[in-house]
Amino acid sequence: MKIEQIYTGCLAQGAYYIESNGEVAIIDPLREVQPYIDRAKKDGATIKYIFETHFHADFVSGHVTLSQKTGAPIVYGPNANPDFEAIIAQDNQEFSLGEITFVVLHTPGHTMESTTFLLRDKTGKDHAIFTGDTLFLGDVGRPDLAQKAANMTQEELAGTLYESLRNKIMPLADDVIVYPAHGAGSACGKNMMKETVDSLGNQKAVNYALRSDMTKEEFIKEVTDGLLPPPAYFPLNVKMNKEGYKNIEEVIAQGETALTPDEFEAAANETGALMLDVRHQSEFAVGHIPGSIFIGLDGSFAPWVGDLVKDVHQPILLIADEERIEEAITKLSRVGFDNTIGYLKGSFAAWKKASKEYDTVSSIPASQFKAKLENDKPEIFDVRKPGEYQSEHVIDAQHTPLSELNNYLSVFPDDKTFYIHCAGGYRSMIAASILKSRGIHNLIDIQGGYKAIKEAGVSTTNYVCPSTLK
Repeated sequence: MKIEQIYTGCLAQGAYYIESNGEVAIIDPLREVQPYIDRAKKDGATIKYIFETHFHADFVSGHVTLSQKTGAPIVYGPNANPDFEAIIAQDNQEFSLGEITFVVLHTPGHTMESTTFLLRDKTGKDHAIFTGDTLFLGDVGRPDLAQKAANMTQEELAGTLYESLRNKIMPLADDVIVYPAHGAGSACGKNMMKETVDSLGNQKAVNYALRSDMTKEEFIKEVTDGLLPPPAYFPLNVKMNKEGYKNIEEVIAQGETALTPDEFEAAANETGALMLDVRHQSEFAVGHIPGSIFIGLDGSFAPWVGDLVKDVHQPILLIADEERIEEAITKLSRVGFDNTIGYLKGSFAAWKKASKEYDTVSSIPASQFKAKLENDKPEIFDVRKPGEYQSEHVIDAQHTPLSELNNYLSVFPDDKTFYIHCAGGYRSMIAASILKSRGIHNLIDIQGGYKAIKEAGVSTTNYVCPSTLK
């Protein structure tokens, strides 16, 4: 038996490759499926099953394409109703794979079709559980995403999740290994551990949601408290996972249309496409196409695209280094953005060489910001998440979280220079690009973000002061 977790950091997502005696199961595959096919071929094995733990909201799974390419059936748990052919398994139904067995444990609560797959080894001993978004390490799946589909409140879903955990998962032995679908950084939970594999026994000891003496009422309050609004693209990804989608090869072929600067400019004007610059933030600062939005490939690219762009049908034109075009298109497709219509051939250097108009972002080091702060008392805007801001922030800094930036446009001054920062410089450059695209240019980005600010000795506080924006 061979179990491999295939973890994708920018999505904080774990897919699984399990092989036994020449037969393979793939659990929650990524959109690009050729690596699974190649791996099975290398092992001299055949992909027999594609197990889906639920209809994912935060990424588009590769189940449909993988089934088309291999002939392997897609398996869901009870209550799933996809628009394509699939096995809808019954609770406790078994599937053999070589010398091992998978048992379907229906664990509704995150969604009503959510299912945990229990793996038993060749001796029949419970070995591992693949929990999807039912159980994370340190947390459980949020119960507010499937309210509309289930015609249930988040409290009712949370109560259902409580029963699933107590009746299906907690009775399992402590040495059973937990393989979740997500880790720290995913929007599918609140406070996941950075580890991606653990024993069930340790989770019973450290995971608040598995506390043995917790009442259902306490559980419901704990899991529903402090939930941030889910990203707007989540329902669109659920729809794609349930109904099907275009083959990723078609998506890549369309996106790899090379455009000269003149063609790129014409396409942007004629289609209303979003010009998405995915280079490093330092490159964007020193020169970019006016109106373009920065979201760098080397950060949490796909989740931020989904959170900020929202509409997966939005046409996109890419500005990127040419060797990273396919990577950018692929990462966009992972969260359902399949409408990349081309890229700027030669990247920004070609735009500049063609004598096209370009813009810059003013940016200063934290040491220089400290001097400005002491002498001029400028307005400061912190675009980090609420928890980061509340933990510690620059005194008198106003909080304008990046994910909600469009709701705060009216608070940025138009008659004087102001400063923006995040934790390290990535998110503040995204914010700068959005503000400039809205005609707000009197901003200065603080290089290195809050980390550099603190190292420079700027005064900070963890008190949420009255000037904090609500």
